Amino acid sequence: MPDAGTAPAAGSPREPRHGLVARWGAARRREQAAWQAEFTAFVAATAPNLRRTAYLMCRDWHLAQDLTQITFAKMYAAWGRIRRTTNLEAYSRRVLMNAVFDQKKRRSDSEVVLAELPDAPHRRTDDIVELHVALLRALATLPVRDQAIVVLRHWEDQSVDAVAGILGVSASVVKTQSARALGRLRALLGEDFVRI
Repeated sequence: MPDAGTAPAAGSPREPRHGLVARWGAARRREQAAWQAEFTAFVAATAPNLRRTAYLMCRDWHLAQDLTQITFAKMYAAWGRIRRTTNLEAYSRRVLMNAVFDQKKRRSDSEVVLAELPDAPHRRTDDIVELHVALLRALATLPVRDQAIVVLRHWEDQSVDAVAGILGVSASVVKTQSARALGRLRALLGEDFVRI
């Protein structure tokens, strides 16, 4: 028979209810701290690549940062469900592309994002910078899904199957739209540009 001054053993029927709740609360806090640390590490590792992909899709660093934050906010809300069962890299790109598609639907087609004000004096730029700007301008003329396919397939160097999984389409759609988009880019940029 237990002594009146000693507490009952953990888990025994005589343990006070508040002791069970306290132990459950402590275990829950430890679990949350562990998955928050996992999420923080995931964000640190993937943020630069996601931000770059978002920039290639929208050509605006500030908007790219916003889209990246939206991606991470949506992933954080589902982290307990996805952290162990999902390919997080592919899932993050899928969430990012959905955010880009949503943003493109809301944005006015007449709005043009410029890195500099139009009244700024013309500056001489390197050939690399001119090439970069020409590529981004040509990429911006493509429909948003074609942009996503070109960016994921050729800039991010994702496989056809990976791009298909990220965008939720078949591999044949990725191949067809990729070929069509690359043809449009070649037509816009000219044959001399393609040889560079």
